[in-house]
Amino acid sequence: MPLCFIEPQDAIRVVAESIGREARRQLVGEVVRAWVDEIPERELERHYVQAVADLDDHDLSMLAAWHASLEVGHPIPNREFLVNVFGSLGENRREALKIAAGFRGEEAFDAGVAEEQALETVLPSLSRERAMELAGECLELYMWDRLGCDN
Repeated sequence: MPLCFIEPQDAIRVVAESIGREARRQLVGEVVRAWVDEIPERELERHYVQAVADLDDHDLSMLAAWHASLEVGHPIPNREFLVNVFGSLGENRREALKIAAGFRGEEAFDAGVAEEQALETVLPSLSRERAMELAGECLELYMWDRLGCDN
């Protein structure tokens, strides 16, 4: 009996091509969150600035509302405020980046470009351990999708 070995990044791509729209949306979100978890601490702010730069007014307001929940002052839904307050978020900086990048991912997904772009950009930068963990999460999404979620 032949055995087939596949790299975790390739398994994630296969799952992405095999599931419905809602499950793919969730898969892209998991890929983005995994990417943020892997970013070195010293690069977080640079990526946050890039993510915030592409947000529309609605997403800026949503991100400012999240900042308000942390009580970091009176948040203003504009790029300058959100970027300037990033350093004061402490342990919440990764979460802020996940939210900002997630908004960008949602817009790209709605435009039909997120899946392939996210996979091509993010998967090569993940450690093998994180990619394997993400592949397991993708298999759970595959099963959830195949067991009858609405797509």
